[in-house]
Amino acid sequence: MNKQTLPLDEVLGFQAVDKRIDILRRVGQAGSISEAARAAGVSYKAAWQALETLANLAGTPLVEKAVGGSGGGGATLTAAGQRVLEAADDMARARRRILDSVKHGDASGRAALALRTSMRNQFPCTVGTVRQHRGQMRVQLLLAEGSALHARITRESVQLLGLAPGMEVLALCKATAVRIAQHIDSAEPANVLSGEIVRAGRSASGGEATLRLASGVQLVGFGAAGAALRAGRMGMASVDESSVVIGVLS
Repeated sequence: MNKQTLPLDEVLGFQAVDKRIDILRRVGQAGSISEAARAAGVSYKAAWQALETLANLAGTPLVEKAVGGSGGGGATLTAAGQRVLEAADDMARARRRILDSVKHGDASGRAALALRTSMRNQFPCTVGTVRQHRGQMRVQLLLAEGSALHARITRESVQLLGLAPGMEVLALCKATAVRIAQHIDSAEPANVLSGEIVRAGRSASGGEATLRLASGVQLVGFGAAGAALRAGRMGMASVDESSVVIGVLS
């Protein structure tokens, strides 16, 4: 695997400072995945998940098991793993230089530098509660005006993102995961938000629509056939909790 074929843009394209990269670095330092997990403050399973994700993105193993020795074996970085760490260091230095040159930047500006995604809906939130729920973790995401979204993710994802109450994050979801209607039963097991319809397709079969929340956030989604959505009227949006993705501002 050489510099031309290792897809570093895929491996490093999500976060400028990533918990997965931290775990990879600690494996190189400690020569052990279990030691790296303990040092990073995550479970062994979460560490494995992080390394597997990086390897999948890279298209090649970044860690290999070392057999034998007085310690009974361990783990070492492959040449590709070393290249990923070198590139991560280069990106971190470049990013610091860019941020230092932006004297009046804010959190949203920093996020724009660090994150590119096809998801239409992206807005800043603050983590509220983080609780276990039916074998998963249910994370409360507070919006500016006090309303909240919830996201259901794995315990390993909570650890790898370092989520904690008061932390600033981004909430993201695809427009196709958002259902917009004049009224939605709030008893259904999903995020239900109210706001003003500011744009609505005129197709009888339904179409794309935009709902502006009280915080000013505009949520893009789709209305069902016969929904009869009209701009200027109040409406509601429903987003399944498993469709909400959490992005960390690094």
